[in-house]
This record gives sequence, structure tokens and C-alpha cells, in this order.
Amino acid sequence: MRYLHTMIRISDIDESLDFFCNKLGMSEIRRVDNDSGRFTLIFLAATDDIESAKANQAPMIELTYNWDKETYDGGRNFGHLAFVTDDIYALCQKLMDKGVMINRPPRDGHMAFVRSPDGISIELLQKGDNLPKAEPWASMKNQGSW
Repeated sequence: MRYLHTMIRISDIDESLDFFCNKLGMSEIRRVDNDSGRFTLIFLAATDDIESAKANQAPMIELTYNWDKETYDGGRNFGHLAFVTDDIYALCQKLMDKGVMINRPPRDGHMAFVRSPDGISIELLQKGDNLPKAEPWASMKNQGSW
């Protein structure tokens, strides 16, 4: 498993970039505007991580700006930690065997979510191409929130 990014929601792009880039010294690596989802993702890297972030898409901070205004309470401005794994099905099975609830199963062979004991959302991503859809994952329903 390899650490990818931490996602936090932001309410003002300019204010956030001023803080993270101008004040903290991070650099913008890439930006994604998603018209259909009505959000912008901005990926930042610390000075010593720029080369790795460009080559490996990690380690980074993902700033998520939702175009429709909403108030974030209960820690929802902190989104999730993200890790990539060689076999998402094997990792999810290992977690289930150890009593971890799979909140969002990897139905697509690509992405799953679990929560830490303190409720922190953790995104698990398949390295490379999606795995072929397989049971029990393909028909497994979401559980709780993620």
C-alpha cells in the first residue's frame, strides 16, 4: 500500500491557494474542473515532494471546492485519506476478516471506503487498471456513511 493524498474541502479557492501556496510554500501540481459534478479539485505538493507528486501522483493534498455553497460541520471539511493498493479485493477481504466494515465496497474493481475507529474516511484505490467485477463485491451494498 502507498499513501496518495489527503482531501480537504475548501470554501474559497483564492484564499486557500494563498494560504497553502503563498504562505505555506506548497505548489499546485494539477487541477481538475468537473462540470457535471460541479466541483474543482486542486492537487498540491510540498516543495520536497514536487518531483514525486508529478511522477507518482503522491504525496499530495487535494483541495476540493464544491461550486454549490454548503456549510461543512462535524468535520466534513476534512474529506479522507487515500491509499493505492495492488489488489483492492484482497485488501478489502483482509480488512473484513479483521472486523472492519467496508462502507463503500469496490463494486467497480477500483475504489472502496472504510472508516477508522474515530470515523475518519479512508479511500482505497486499485493500482493501475480496475480489476474485473467480482463477487461478493459487485453486488455488495454500501453500509453507513463514507
